[in-house]
Amino acid sequence: MATLERVMYVEDDPDIREIAAMALEDVGGLTIRVCASGEQALQEAAEFSPQMFLLDVMMPGMDGPDTLLALRSQGHITEATAVAFMTAKVHPEEIERYKKIGAVGVISKPFDPMALADDVRAIWRAFHG
Repeated sequence: MATLERVMYVEDDPDIREIAAMALEDVGGLTIRVCASGEQALQEAAEFSPQMFLLDVMMPGMDGPDTLLALRSQGHITEATAVAFMTAKVHPEEIERYKKIGAVGVISKPFDPMALADDVRAIWRAFHG
């Protein structure tokens, strides 16, 4: 299994973006590309070539599920690319919907900054089983 190194994190809330980026980079040692929107992720995905996408569900314009579908249709998500959602909407039927469209995991908000990188790596390990 490849080691997780590059994660593209898409989140519209600047405070959450900052906390998560610090948690993933400074605490977790990952290389992160932070995007403020799904549209920005579509523009930067090819150049960054992430191994995993971490997507907020509720964003203005293009939401997380729409971003996932657009990234896949443009070839940025392959069978080697993991996708997880970060959301406060973690009812079982919502999680099932996220998984049906291709997410391999869901991290609930609010998240623990000290555990976020471990949670992301656990999803990565489960994806690569």
